[in-house]
Amino acid sequence: MLEQTLDVRFTDVSVPGHGPVTTRTYNGTIPGPTLRVRAGHTLRLTHVNGLPPNPPHSGGHNTPHRPNSFNLHTHGLHVSPSGHADNVLREFAPRTPEESAAGAAEPRYTSTVHVPCDHPAGTYWYHPHLHGSTAEQVVGGMAGVIVVEGDVDDVPEIRAAADLVVCINELKVGDGHVPAFTSGSWMTGVPSTFTVNGSVNPTLRLRPGEVQRWRLVAATAFAALRLTVTGEAGDMALHQIAQDGITFPTPVARTTVDLAMGNRADVLVRGGAPGRYELRADGLPGPLMTIEVAGAPVRPPMRLPASLPPGRPFLDEQDITDPDADREVVFHADAGVFTGAFPNAFRILGTHATPAADPGGDPTRDPAHGLFDPACTNHTLRLGTVERWTVRTDESLAAFNHPFHLHTDQVLLTHRNGVRLDPPVWHDTLGLAGGTPGDSVTFLVRYEDFTGRTIAHCHQLHHEDLGMMQTVHYVAP
Repeated sequence: MLEQTLDVRFTDVSVPGHGPVTTRTYNGTIPGPTLRVRAGHTLRLTHVNGLPPNPPHSGGHNTPHRPNSFNLHTHGLHVSPSGHADNVLREFAPRTPEESAAGAAEPRYTSTVHVPCDHPAGTYWYHPHLHGSTAEQVVGGMAGVIVVEGDVDDVPEIRAAADLVVCINELKVGDGHVPAFTSGSWMTGVPSTFTVNGSVNPTLRLRPGEVQRWRLVAATAFAALRLTVTGEAGDMALHQIAQDGITFPTPVARTTVDLAMGNRADVLVRGGAPGRYELRADGLPGPLMTIEVAGAPVRPPMRLPASLPPGRPFLDEQDITDPDADREVVFHADAGVFTGAFPNAFRILGTHATPAADPGGDPTRDPAHGLFDPACTNHTLRLGTVERWTVRTDESLAAFNHPFHLHTDQVLLTHRNGVRLDPPVWHDTLGLAGGTPGDSVTFLVRYEDFTGRTIAHCHQLHHEDLGMMQTVHYVAP
């Protein structure tokens, strides 16, 4: 059993370019502590809510509220979504004003997450996921990494490489704090600051011929990252060995690695010609991290593995239990539906969309159609079945990304924009850029092991807080 206390309170942290910033953190750091477990272990967490009482809220449930309440999501882990495990329907509330005035003790909550004995080894992460407060807390730095150790770590070439977490946080900071999420323009009105392991553009050192394993984590709420490593001697190859915690059968050499918000990628990098290199993301003005290749060369150069223990067996269309039961998800936004600071409706349409308040009216103006309703179960998923989903966005702007994230079960991406992938790739979050048309993906998923109510949603997190979310219910066969 791994026991860890996660203490959440306002902390003054130093952010280069901004000076001291007061923000909500886990244990006073950005990111929070890295949690390392193995398959078959139990993760027992004590959560201390040292935040002040929540301010009053008079808006609906699909507007930001309860900024000082939180809960825990173990993003990507295949664990129970119920009880005191990965249950994002819980609330870890702070003291009430009356309790705070009376000097009551700060409340404590517990999470007990049992990692199955056959859980894939890989890189995962944790963050708060209380509807209405998720975006503001994640862009304040509330995120941390989970490493499940296992078979891939014992591959000789990987065991010989330095194992480095590269957690990329996207922070929204200004005037020494994280501005409250008070309007629909909040996301675009505050520039993002990107940190790696809490620092702005830190420097990593790599010897010629040395191999390092980087666990790349996109702990971002709004920004998708197309990553490259470029330098004086050209691009550095990124040998990807895992996506979203699931190991590939063999390494795949890439010059770019795409991470939507919430994605992870494990890559092996080998130092080549001495010089200065930079980890960069398209569209960002500066580097995320600097890499200095220097020092005595490693002779002979460290080797890369030829094969890997694959993290999960593939599915194929023959495994589908009901070919006529395909599900469709469509990310759609309607402008100017509501009055006030949040005028736009961020909807999930398609199969089992939340019903309209006025079935005979204009669906683009409807105040409920396709928006999150905690009383509505959008998808009932029966354990043991395999289904095919198609998810697409009708967003026309390429810069807008609506990543799809299904809690509890990994999904096997088989097609992107109608083109079959060979081989398919396991994910837990799928980026969908806008365009004419916008992106579409098709995946297969087997519902396994755990019953309970949880969610599927857009991982552009302010969209999730504004209603781009659905309830899923895993039920026994």
